[in-house]
Amino acid sequence: MAIKKQYFKTKDVCKVSFTLDASEVHNAETASLVGDFNGWDPSAHPMKKLKSGGFSLQVELPKDSTYQFRYVINGTDYINDSQADDLVPAGIGDAQNGVLKL
Repeated sequence: MAIKKQYFKTKDVCKVSFTLDASEVHNAETASLVGDFNGWDPSAHPMKKLKSGGFSLQVELPKDSTYQFRYVINGTDYINDSQADDLVPAGIGDAQNGVLKL
């Protein structure tokens, strides 16, 4: 897993690159990024499947903000990113959401 942040001097957004390695998604067919920035909608940010079997996605988000997010694998399995800035309780059982600070 990897998260890269690219800030712009002339824009109030940050380009965030999310990458999932094939070993982390165990031959998954689909992956998507969900979070409070897209209403937790799995169809809002589908990730591109790579030849390696992993997935990637770039998203521009307003900077100077904090977001909660997770990945949805094969439409049913939720996982967190080990590179998240923090983890917080999701409010559902003992599940947690990743935190992205921009």
